[in-house]
Amino acid sequence: MNKYFSKEEILCSDSFFRKNLINCLSGYKSLNLIGTKNSKGLSNLALFSQVFHIGASPPLIGVLFRPHTVKRDTLENILETSSFTINQVGAAFYKKAHWTSARWEGSEFEKTGLQEEYRNGFFAPYVQGSPVGLGCSLVETQTLQVNQTVLVVASIDHIYVEEKGLRDDGSLDLNVLETVTVSGLDEYHLGNRLARLHYAKPSKEVEEI
Repeated sequence: MNKYFSKEEILCSDSFFRKNLINCLSGYKSLNLIGTKNSKGLSNLALFSQVFHIGASPPLIGVLFRPHTVKRDTLENILETSSFTINQVGAAFYKKAHWTSARWEGSEFEKTGLQEEYRNGFFAPYVQGSPVGLGCSLVETQTLQVNQTVLVVASIDHIYVEEKGLRDDGSLDLNVLETVTVSGLDEYHLGNRLARLHYAKPSKEVEEI
């Protein structure tokens, strides 16, 4: 039996219930730590579940930020320096990654025990031990008029992948990499692959379904 909610019921519901429900509706989401540094050299690390593919040629990635109505160090550092890293969260350190969401004075790297790593002269810090790390540069930002969230579009300039999870065709085996995903606001999961259905011309039977 399905439980039905109208839009009016959702808007009138308890705010805590509504936030949990709506954040779960999109299903499993990618989980990444974004590393930045301001012009004074102070590093920052924040957990994001709103990171998504935009294009492959050129390679572009998007990050959605909450409205810029209060101080947001990650967004402000990106706007200031145009550089940031995206680091997939691994099973070995997801608990430390979770605590970057707490309010800290100073760098989240120091407070959570995660280690900064600088590669090939890139300005922003990577997370040591992340199975996939991307060095990104700001391309454009857009403020969505519907709710004032901020979309950051970035170029993927550098890619670091643990070789054990890189297939010959360029795809990644996230099960091997033990990449962690998230549902809702705070429930973490490891992927469980069902199958890999390769790109191919559909059979007549499939076309008729």
